[in-house]
Amino acid sequence: MNGTRDSIRALLGGLLPNLDANASGEVIVFPAFVHIELVAGLIAGSPVRLGAQNLAVHEKGAHTGEISGPMLVDMGCHYVLVGHSERRAMYGETDEVVAAKFSAAQQAGLTPVLCVGETLEEREADQTEAVIARQLDAVINASGIDALGNAVLAYEPVWAIGTGKTATPDQAQAVHAFLRERIAAKNANIAGSLRILYGGSVNGKNAADLLANADVDGGLVGGASLDAEAFSQICTAAG
Repeated sequence: MNGTRDSIRALLGGLLPNLDANASGEVIVFPAFVHIELVAGLIAGSPVRLGAQNLAVHEKGAHTGEISGPMLVDMGCHYVLVGHSERRAMYGETDEVVAAKFSAAQQAGLTPVLCVGETLEEREADQTEAVIARQLDAVINASGIDALGNAVLAYEPVWAIGTGKTATPDQAQAVHAFLRERIAAKNANIAGSLRILYGGSVNGKNAADLLANADVDGGLVGGASLDAEAFSQICTAAG
């Protein structure tokens, strides 16, 4: 929940000239709902694609304050975050709600970016794999393994978001490998092609080391994405 029209123009004005149109990596921005139309216009003709931070379970109806998948598609979105740690922790989104939003996104023609991750207490209790397996399985059980063929997965260690702490490259790789292996047990082809992003205080200084891991396919960038120079450095590392 950041940004004004002026700050967004400045941010994209600093970012877009630094992007390599021929880079293999994909850059997606996820503005707040009220800025989606502005951002869609600013990135038109660029390699940057548009996503949203959340969506409603419902397609339409009497759900005041909610934003549906079809509305997001109508505004030019291709992606949407589902199950972000803040939605889970602050707004009570259960695994079942996240699974329903994942399905709603795909039904609308959006690619969901499914976020999973553990808290510090869960990590210290050696529950990391159990927690992310539960979160992942809720979606697989509801939508089927094939649904991951049109999705992106993001590992968010909650203890490393906005805290200044970052998972080491080895810690990130271990969890990403666990996720890929769990999916491979059900469908090796999907596991091999699925993009798994790391999201936990990614910045311009640590991005290259994190992305060098075999199973880390990109970054889900938070605070650093509000700085054009830092965001550009991360995009370069991923490209």
